[in-house]
Amino acid sequence: MPKSILIDTTVCTGCRGCQVACKQWHNLPAEKTKNMGSYQNPQDLSFNTYKLVRMNEQIINGRLEWLFFADQCRHYLDAPCLETAFDKNAIYRDDATGAVQYTKQTKKLDADEITGSCPYNIPRQAPDGTLAKCDMCNDRIHNGLQPACVAACPTGAMQFGDRDEILELAGKRLAKARKKFPKARLLNPEE
Repeated sequence: MPKSILIDTTVCTGCRGCQVACKQWHNLPAEKTKNMGSYQNPQDLSFNTYKLVRMNEQIINGRLEWLFFADQCRHYLDAPCLETAFDKNAIYRDDATGAVQYTKQTKKLDADEITGSCPYNIPRQAPDGTLAKCDMCNDRIHNGLQPACVAACPTGAMQFGDRDEILELAGKRLAKARKKFPKARLLNPEE
């Protein structure tokens, strides 16, 4: 059964605990950044940043609202990058978890083609040509642990489990969210 991560943006506080946990678990270096007029930092995903809490300030009904979204690979059921690669040594799906995995062999692929195939522009390229992205902490899952980002979430905005269970939970949370936000929707639940 494939695994899934639910990100409920209605309860995310933008603490970035998930972002830090991802960096720590994968031993990814910090990036030099600068203030761009937002609390979002860094400004985008990179080869060294697999998860990013995007922050957007908007005036809604005359009130300032901070909107947060934890951006990372969605591990599609029909992953376009996997279909584009045609190289199971470079990009493959883990049978036990459903997580789409990138290897050092991605260096041999056309990075622009792989990144261009992703509707969310997620994979990023290192200077040596290798591609990287969220791996759903596949090593943690195989050892009975949750992904680091989910384990670090203090508000329960992130949930992890079997896909069917997560879709059921998403439906319940969506029904609750629609009471306050009538236009609330699931982001591509069939992916």
